[in-house]
Amino acid sequence: MSGLKLTKTGLANGVWQGVLTGAGDQAPRLQVTCDGHPIDGITLQHDQEAGLWQVALPIPSQLINDGLQTILIRDEDGETLCSIALLAGDALADDLRSEIDLLRNELDLLKGAFRAHCRDSA
Repeated sequence: MSGLKLTKTGLANGVWQGVLTGAGDQAPRLQVTCDGHPIDGITLQHDQEAGLWQVALPIPSQLINDGLQTILIRDEDGETLCSIALLAGDALADDLRSEIDLLRNELDLLKGAFRAHCRDSA
């Protein structure tokens, strides 16, 4: 075990972000793959005061496809530190979370129409 711990902090604008602890002051070598193919572009920025590394990984657009894509971030010994799952397209058709999100959007439309009707009727 390497003693490294990678924790996701967010995913915004196509960039996955996390915090890496346990690496000390030496920049760790991280390997990023999807289906066994290497992915370039991961960046590390050292925060000496906090004793950690800020990690950023732009998600390549060619990985955004129908179905499930799993990206693995590993240390130089091959130990998996983190996995990123991307799910899109038809695979979401029967997913309960997407159904709930769709219902929320429709409810927001109905609320807006009802409020406009009440405002115009008064």
